[in-house]
Amino acid sequence: MPIALLLALLYALTNHARHNELTAIRAAGVSLVRICLPYLAVGFVLSLALFALNELWVPRASQAADELLTHTQFSEWSSGDGRWYHNLSFRNSRDGRIWSIGAYNPETFEMRNPQIEWKLPDGGRHTLIASNAIRSDGIWVLRGVHELIYPSRSSPGWQTNADVVAFQTQTNILAVPEFSETPEQIRSEIRISRLSSIKAAKEVQLSLSEILDYLSLHPDLTPQLRALLHTQLHGRLAAPWTTLVVVLIAIPFGALSGRRNVFVGVASSIFICFTYFIMLRLGLALGTGGYVPPWLAAWFPNFFFAATGVGLACWRR
Repeated sequence: MPIALLLALLYALTNHARHNELTAIRAAGVSLVRICLPYLAVGFVLSLALFALNELWVPRASQAADELLTHTQFSEWSSGDGRWYHNLSFRNSRDGRIWSIGAYNPETFEMRNPQIEWKLPDGGRHTLIASNAIRSDGIWVLRGVHELIYPSRSSPGWQTNADVVAFQTQTNILAVPEFSETPEQIRSEIRISRLSSIKAAKEVQLSLSEILDYLSLHPDLTPQLRALLHTQLHGRLAAPWTTLVVVLIAIPFGALSGRRNVFVGVASSIFICFTYFIMLRLGLALGTGGYVPPWLAAWFPNFFFAATGVGLACWRR
């Protein structure tokens, strides 16, 4: 979308300048700012549209493409009942729970062979082992539950048998409303666990909701993962405004007076796009590696080109 807008703007503005239409408009007393308002309005509307696309559709399309390429959606359980992810494990550091899931269906929110473990206030461990689980009315419902409670280290005899069970029971159905993990958070866990630093350094792969869900569950991150996620976060926020930036850069490049061939605008757009995306990839790589602050890595191309466009427009007024 930004490339198409830049190409269209440079082509149109170059054509106007070639026929001295912009000169005539300004000679009639219309300022350059007023001439640019329609272009800026279009850039702003497209920025909102691009934000919606990047947040709602692009991440899911990217995930579906990866699954088709790697065939991860096919398994022994995929005979007509959707796709399954196998051998998932994630830690909810915020609430102190560890989930180990044999298989998970992100479409029906069904789990098979889940095991959830967390620490008790006295230092002991509480474990739930179920045959399957499903999300119903915002609550995780476990079936075929085997509940185990292990004593704390302060209990007598823990040194000789650390795995002694202080309490165990079996239940057919157990609803656990205190489990705050949502399907969206599990999805973000899957996406981020499968995201390599090389992919993250090339382009923004995650939606804002996925990044924020992961950060809420993992307040204590390694520096490398923190740099990767915050770079992705700022990259997702900065990307939609590219359409507004290309308007600012296209105006001074396309509105030059003089009789020029319209294909000068096309050549200019190719050069600008090439430079922009080189800076964008370089910034994401540096931010993902922790060499520069994430906000600078994601926003610098926009700041640089916007400032360049405004500066050139003011100079040529």
